Amino acid sequence: MKCVKLTLALSTLAFATADAATHYKFKIDTAMSVGDALLKPGEYTVDVGGGKAVFKSGKTVVEVSAAVQASDKKYSLSSYEAVDSRIVEIDLGGTNTKIVFGSAPAVAATK
Repeated sequence: MKCVKLTLALSTLAFATADAATHYKFKIDTAMSVGDALLKPGEYTVDVGGGKAVFKSGKTVVEVSAAVQASDKKYSLSSYEAVDSRIVEIDLGGTNTKIVFGSAPAVAATK
C-alpha cells in the first residue's frame, strides 16, 4: 500500500513539474521585436510559464514577460498581433489560448 501511495505522489509531482511551463512552436516570417529584443525570421520554440515567455531558435534565447490568457473564441491558425513591428500577442491555432506580452524589457542571450 505504501508503494502505491509513493508511486501516486511521485506521478503527481512529475505531472505538476511537466505542466509548469507550456511549450509551443511558432514561426516568424520577418524580423520582429518582442520586449527589447529583436527576433530574426525563423522557427522558434516558445516556452511559457512563471510570468515569462522564452523564445528559442538554435543558440538564440530571448526571455520576456508574458501571460497566457484564454480567449472567448477558438483560433483556427496560429498568428501574431504586432504594433510597429513589435509582437504584442500570439494566438495559438487550434486553441482558445493567447500569449500576451508585457512591457518589461526582454533578456536576450546567445549560447
